[in-house]
Amino acid sequence: MAAENHAPVKEFWPKDHFRKPLTDTPFHDRIAALMRASAWYGWGGYTVASVIEDKEIEYFAIRNAATLFDISPMVKYRISGPDAEAYLNRLTLRDVAGLAVGRVHYTAWCDDDGKVLDDGTLFRLSDWEFRLCCQERHLPWLLDSTPGFEVAVEEVTHRIAGLALQGPTSCSVLRRAGFADVETLVPFEMRNFSLPGANGVEVLISRTGFTGDLGYELFVPSDQATALWDVLWKAGRLHGLCATGFAAVDIARIEAGFIMARSDFIPSEHAVRENRRRSPFEIGLDWMVDFGKGHFNGRRALEEEKRRKSSRYVLVGLEIDGNEPAPNAIVYHGKTRRIGVISAAAWSPTAKRNIAIASLERPYGVRKTDDLWVEIYAMHELQYTKLMMRARVVERPFLKLDRRRATPPAEF
Repeated sequence: MAAENHAPVKEFWPKDHFRKPLTDTPFHDRIAALMRASAWYGWGGYTVASVIEDKEIEYFAIRNAATLFDISPMVKYRISGPDAEAYLNRLTLRDVAGLAVGRVHYTAWCDDDGKVLDDGTLFRLSDWEFRLCCQERHLPWLLDSTPGFEVAVEEVTHRIAGLALQGPTSCSVLRRAGFADVETLVPFEMRNFSLPGANGVEVLISRTGFTGDLGYELFVPSDQATALWDVLWKAGRLHGLCATGFAAVDIARIEAGFIMARSDFIPSEHAVRENRRRSPFEIGLDWMVDFGKGHFNGRRALEEEKRRKSSRYVLVGLEIDGNEPAPNAIVYHGKTRRIGVISAAAWSPTAKRNIAIASLERPYGVRKTDDLWVEIYAMHELQYTKLMMRARVVERPFLKLDRRRATPPAEF
């Protein structure tokens, strides 16, 4: 894959952006025109939608049609240079040498104590060029890590607009929009496509997403955002395309068992208390810790944790009796001993299960998995009612869809 074209682009941020607590994303005008719920929230310094019209309608569009979700606030770094691969291999948990050009992988990175700073996706654009996408901002840390490497690091969040196109008809939308051969993309593959109707404008499309469904993520220069939106919106009319906010995406990602920074784990540098930090072994990311490669941040601490079996916590999936979601609820053993807390929860409309992701103190959730209870406070007729509901440890994902990996995807 050819490297990105780095000709000067129009800066999206207005010169007086400091006068607003939150700035608008490149897609804000299009989303605001559809907004009915007046439900906005702040994400990374940007104003984004929580609900556009109705959370349930938007959720079912993810699972039965297609949706557009604005991911422009996702932090994006361009990392380039002869030592870019070695630099990223030194910082992240997975082996970057095994990441081919035109591929994406999910990874994470730790501090020197082996505690997770963040997770995200790494795009290999060329032999010497990468894009790292994540939740938190890490530019000072990334720059502090460059000595000894011939590498350049810059944040490009405001230059690149991003859309997540998710759902079973998403490939059909792209094909109707004119993105030829997009159906040949396999999961975690990316490719540059020409934006229909815009001479010389390229769209980077990756077969990735945060919903556990068939889906894609599309990236263009910020000044071409509305052109991309309009092309997709017109093509999606016959395929049930709608815009969605994060509330619906959050249900889908919980069903998929995906974790999220500041929800299911606290980034190490933001933890106020020592016992709030988590290692990869404590949040279900042990599979990506590659001790077969060279040295990386936190390696010694993680080797010691594995050798001593000293992990203090475990992240588990729970199925809870009843249909009352249990966000932020306390988990007990035997109704008396507090053993953890639920970090994300939802009633799954597709799986018809009351599901949750919880952080438990070992050995609970590992060797002791019986007699677990969740304390839920539910509002019934203007009064809170305390419910003690039985819970069971179950495997994630809670919902597994074959169409997520089918290549080529089915036509709708």
